[in-house]
Amino acid sequence: MLLRLGVLALGLLPVAAVSQQKEMAVSHHARGTFSIVMKPLTPSPAEGLARYSINKVIHGDLEATTVGEMFSGGDPKLGEAGYVAIEVVTGTLGGKHGSFALQQFGTVDKNGPKLTAVVVPGSGMGELKGIAGTLTIKVEGGVHLYELEYTLPE
Repeated sequence: MLLRLGVLALGLLPVAAVSQQKEMAVSHHARGTFSIVMKPLTPSPAEGLARYSINKVIHGDLEATTVGEMFSGGDPKLGEAGYVAIEVVTGTLGGKHGSFALQQFGTVDKNGPKLTAVVVPGSGMGELKGIAGTLTIKVEGGVHLYELEYTLPE
């Protein structure tokens, strides 16, 4: 009977370790500004789609640069369009150096813009390994602002 309980306890050990790791992740908040340079890339992947390089310089609680690509469709001149993008962010966040990928999904229509930006699971490298989170982007008075809610294993 003791042997069975010991084996059962060992079998549950990885589950307990994963639970502890998730509990040990601490929530953080970063904010600041960024500038962006977008350039059209050719050839277009298909009629009605556009492709762009996106490079950002980020300042504030996150000091970084990004390199990525964006695909868009729709008619922005009519205020109806959408895009998807992935970019690699490399720099320092909360005193930790490394990189991670951001995935963005955005649309605009008569109801206004909608944007979702998340840290790609498993993309954290260096001291940012294990990062998870969401990014909010706002433009006020022509200035691009970001807020990053994230967790890192402690």
